[in-house]
Amino acid sequence: ILESALNKLDILNAAQSLDDLRATPGNRLEALKGDLKGFHSIRINTQCRVIFRWQESSAHEVRIIDYHR
Repeated sequence: ILESALNKLDILNAAQSLDDLRATPGNRLEALKGDLKGFHSIRINTQCRVIFRWQESSAHEVRIIDYHR
């Protein structure tokens, strides 16, 4: 999982727009709702996500979470 997480963080860092993240189907970019409204996520695997706020062409408040907790 560490290698996959680092790969996703590299992809996130290289992105210049949310469309860049949509271009890779495995990311499964989603706008989040509820308590995480304003955040987006990309998948690391079926259980873990990288979540972030997208502002001014870059990701902010980046976190890795266990989606099922």
